[in-house]
Amino acid sequence: MDMLSLSHVAKNFGEKQVLRDVTFSVPEHTVFGFVGQNGAGKTTAMKLILGLLPISGGEIRVNGVPVRYGNAPTNRLIGYLPDVPEFYSYMTPAEYLRFCGEISGMPAKEIKSRSEELLRLVGLEKEKHRIKGFSRGMKQRLGVAQALFGRPKLLICDEPTSALDPTGRKELLDILTAAKRETTVLFSTHILSDVEHICDEMAFLHEGEIALMGSLEEVRKRRKDAAVTVEMEHPKDSEALRQAFPFLITTGRNLLLKETDRLPDLLHFIADRRLRIVRIERQEATLSELFMEVVGK
Repeated sequence: MDMLSLSHVAKNFGEKQVLRDVTFSVPEHTVFGFVGQNGAGKTTAMKLILGLLPISGGEIRVNGVPVRYGNAPTNRLIGYLPDVPEFYSYMTPAEYLRFCGEISGMPAKEIKSRSEELLRLVGLEKEKHRIKGFSRGMKQRLGVAQALFGRPKLLICDEPTSALDPTGRKELLDILTAAKRETTVLFSTHILSDVEHICDEMAFLHEGEIALMGSLEEVRKRRKDAAVTVEMEHPKDSEALRQAFPFLITTGRNLLLKETDRLPDLLHFIADRRLRIVRIERQEATLSELFMEVVGK
């Protein structure tokens, strides 16, 4: 079953059209990457999903229920992590989660057990300091705990790793991967390596339209001309290959063959002259390369 679906969604701000005919669906218990450059319309789409902006056309459903602007009962099914979450800085993590439980009317016993469970999940179970001294990564992890507190069916994360260092990014991505056991994650980002790390499926948004969509494998299949990397043992052998095949591209110690239909000729040349090979490796297109092709850069 699809936890989230957007069907021919459009959004205008006056004469400016920000989203055009956006259609995609997010299956249950997956991490779905919503990818695009800054200004592509990702945050606008998320505000529409949350019922914070009126839709100009199309329909959005969460767990099969239509989203309505200004009166969105579907928000009871959603946890939301903004790119810069805000907290009461004088509280500790446990105090803040207790506060979240109290304002939602959760029984005290459940608040305690749920807080302990989530603080373990995000690695803050031993943290007794006040939030005002937290790093950006620690705040993001606490933000995930807060967003998951009410056991949402859909967790929306808007650029959650954009300002984190490599360690903080990995920690947060691991948490989101673990979270999909109990929820569905819509993960907005412009960092394509993060998508490759955790996403089951993805949609590339470009200038308000879906330019590319599918699983990682399906998206990569769009580009069939994967290159081949060749590394020779001796520099003189590399030079011999470059002279015989001038279309080879030098990348450090390696040679890159993009015209893969010439690979048999290359291998025959190497075999006939008994040249020593360190490795020959097929290089699949990266998401960055695919996206740059899609956006025409």
